[in-house]
Amino acid sequence: MERLWAPWRMEYILSDKITECAFCQKLTDKTHHYYILELNDHGMVIMNIYPYNSGHLLVVPRRHVADLEELDENELITLTKMQVMACRRLKEALHPQGLNMGINLGRIAGAGIAQHLHWHIVPRWSGDVNFMPIMTETRVISQHLEETYNLLKPFFAAKG
Repeated sequence: MERLWAPWRMEYILSDKITECAFCQKLTDKTHHYYILELNDHGMVIMNIYPYNSGHLLVVPRRHVADLEELDENELITLTKMQVMACRRLKEALHPQGLNMGINLGRIAGAGIAQHLHWHIVPRWSGDVNFMPIMTETRVISQHLEETYNLLKPFFAAKG
């Protein structure tokens, strides 16, 4: 039998399950950092705690909205600038060879948290996807979330 260790999952397994929106909860709870890298009046850049790859980031509006049409012009401009900034910081810190970027609108489209709009930014490297997802339905994440957060945080904090 093969084993794939994922010790960070224990925190989730043992935690009280969140009944409110996970993003709204992170925005209001001041007792944890929740891997938030950037926060302003219109949104946040946060690490995905169930990443497709090391450095997988989310850009999330502050307001609880499910669709793009619900954002006002200032929010759209700020969130777009945050996406560009997040891409730049990932390139500076992790040196990916490419980035996947996208949004899933609605549960049927693949949104894990469909009630709160968010964009995914996933760094990519040659050879980062191998046979594991296809043969074993298992993703291999090469770096612990805390280690990736500690690597990325100075790139966000220093440049604002």
